[in-house]
Amino acid sequence: MPTKARAKPSLWAVRGSLPASTGRLASGLAVGLLFAAWSVCAYVTKAGPDGEPVPLVSHFFLPAPHEVLQALGKLWFDFDLAGSVGASAKRIGLAFVLSVIVALPLGIAMGAFEVVNRFFNPLVAPMRYLPITAFIPLLIFWLGIEEEQKVAFLFLGTVVYLLPAVVDAIRAVPEELVQTAQTLGASRAQVVRTVLIPAALPQIFDSFRTVNAIAWTYIILAELVNSKTGIGFILHEAEQKAKPAWIFAGILVVGVVGLVTDKVIDGVNRLLFGWRESNA
Repeated sequence: MPTKARAKPSLWAVRGSLPASTGRLASGLAVGLLFAAWSVCAYVTKAGPDGEPVPLVSHFFLPAPHEVLQALGKLWFDFDLAGSVGASAKRIGLAFVLSVIVALPLGIAMGAFEVVNRFFNPLVAPMRYLPITAFIPLLIFWLGIEEEQKVAFLFLGTVVYLLPAVVDAIRAVPEELVQTAQTLGASRAQVVRTVLIPAALPQIFDSFRTVNAIAWTYIILAELVNSKTGIGFILHEAEQKAKPAWIFAGILVVGVVGLVTDKVIDGVNRLLFGWRESNA
C-alpha cells in the first residue's frame, strides 16, 4: 500500500510548533518592525509652524535611537551605570532569597496538608490584591529609609506571588504517585520528601522566572526613596533633570537585564530538569 505523504507543518496550526529558524525569524521581524517604526517617528520630518523641518514626533516625547545610545554612554561613564545595575541586582537577589526561604517550606506545607492551607490562606490570600506601593510608608516607619526598607519592599512584592505558585505546584503532582507511595508503606514525611517535592520542583523553578520579572518591575519603586545608586536612582535623576533619553536608556537596561536573568534561570531549569523536556 502506498504510504501517505506527511503533511508539512502549518505556520498557523493551533498550538503547533515551529522550526527554530522560523521562530527566530518571526522574533527578529517583530524587533525590526518596532525599530523601523521608532526610526520613522524620530527621523522623518514634516514642516513646522515656521516651515522648518521637525520630526514627526518630538524628541522630547520620543528620543531618537542615537540619542538613547548617547544617553547610555553618558550614564555608563558619568553615573556608573554598571554599578547601579549591580546594586539593583543585589537588592533583588536578597529579596529573592528571602522569598524562597519563606515561600518554599510554607508553600509545600500548604499544598501537602489542607489544614495548614486553611490556617494560612485567609492571611496570605488578600496580600495578592493589595497595592504594593501602600506598604512603602509603613516600611519606612518600621525600617527607615536605608537598604532594609528596599529589600523588604521587594520581598513583599515577590513572596505573595511565589507562595501560591509553590502551593499550586505541590497540588499539581498526580494523585496516583501519592497513592502508590502510601501503598508501598511510605510515611507522610516520606511522601512529601520523596514524591511531592521532587515532582513539583520543575514547576516551582518555572515560577522563579515570574518572580524575577516581578522583582525587576518593582525595583524602580523600591529605589525611589533615599537611593544613591541603582536603576531607580538613575531614572529619578533623569526625571529631575528632564532627560527623556536617559529614561529610555534606563528602561532599555532594565529590560535587557531582566531578559538576561530570565534566560539564566531558564538555563538552570533546563540543566536541572532536562528529563522533563525529554519526556515532553
